Amino acid sequence: MPPKPEAAEEKIVILRAVGGEVGAASTLAPKVGPLGLSPKKIGEDIMKNTMDWKGLKVTVKLTIVNRQASVEVVPAASSLIMKALNEPVRDRKKGPKDVVHDGDITLEQVIDIARTMRPRSMAKTLTGTVKEILGTAFSIGCTVNGEHPRDLQEQIASGDIEIPEE
Repeated sequence: MPPKPEAAEEKIVILRAVGGEVGAASTLAPKVGPLGLSPKKIGEDIMKNTMDWKGLKVTVKLTIVNRQASVEVVPAASSLIMKALNEPVRDRKKGPKDVVHDGDITLEQVIDIARTMRPRSMAKTLTGTVKEILGTAFSIGCTVNGEHPRDLQEQIASGDIEIPEE
């Protein structure tokens, strides 16, 4: 058995969870059990903090200090785009499978998402981050300003569309 963590030591656990749902305690137990935490209580905390991401898979960061866990949602680009599409919440257990996300979002929404994702992006500039988000929009299957995301990427690369840098 591993030694108990030091009193003021900070542990970080990152995991994927479905927003607004209590995760199975059996999946949380191997991650938080050795740290002396109750998987059921952690599952309820995750559910409370991910209510506005209902039905979407999000990455959750647990910061554990003195056997107290604080839950923080780390949104992925795909989750942010799905949220921007404003699709109705679907039941993951009974609902339709392989849903096509064929909605439309504006370029302003894409730029806002890029600003949110900027610290985690590998791109040098905001323009590069916007292109990354457009690539994610393409893989999800939605359009941007009624156009195909690939077309917008080409227009940004050629300089037809300007992306503000702040």
